[in-house]
Amino acid sequence: MIQLSILKISEYGPWTLTLGSDREHELQMLQSSLYKELQKLFSEKNCLVFLNRADEFFVVSNGLSLDDHIQIQKTLEKSFEIRLTISIGYSKSPFEANLKAYEGKKNEIILNEEYRIFGFINDESNSHVSIMHLDVDDLSSKRKTDSPYEISSTIFELYSKMSKFFLTKNSLTFFMGGDNFMVVASDDAKSSVQNFIDMIKNDDEISLNCGIGNSHTSREAVKLATKSLDTIREIRDSGKEKPDVYEL
Repeated sequence: MIQLSILKISEYGPWTLTLGSDREHELQMLQSSLYKELQKLFSEKNCLVFLNRADEFFVVSNGLSLDDHIQIQKTLEKSFEIRLTISIGYSKSPFEANLKAYEGKKNEIILNEEYRIFGFINDESNSHVSIMHLDVDDLSSKRKTDSPYEISSTIFELYSKMSKFFLTKNSLTFFMGGDNFMVVASDDAKSSVQNFIDMIKNDDEISLNCGIGNSHTSREAVKLATKSLDTIREIRDSGKEKPDVYEL
């Protein structure tokens, strides 16, 4: 069972207008500062924050109680003049947990009115998270022929294909920067990742590596996924034939 917490800045559009037209630099600094603080607060509770949009964040929040969410909201309100709404949901797959959180907010299932928390908390102990960490194998070789912007265009096209593919597997894909992606994965996504890697290699001539981690919390699952990815690199660098996928 996986639990997701979706955090969104409340009334962000109207608030930005109060800053006047010369506001974009301020908004970019605010969004960066907010992401940094959220990552700090949630990682201290063995969770990981994924940047969905600049005004919205997804947290794989297995193990977090309502009180934990309230404490984070209290800390944020001391540091930022904007306010956030939290929608929480849980299910067997990441996408279904996302739908459950959406349902809680849409139907105003209030968990805490003062701190604007909606949805459903998983009070059971059957917590499980699978994370897939994918990167492009030998992206540096493309820099010999493609400019930085062309490489970025290729990466974002790959992100789009990856997101659509794994959404059909009830999984959520996030771009982590550089040539790195993470998929909050269902069992179906894990069993089909080799098919996706083969498809991208055949269609786009891009080779991917995928490390998979499984644990009770998202931070531990990400740690194991990255360790799996590092293991693939170590096998490759030793001169042996590397696997495309490695799982811990």
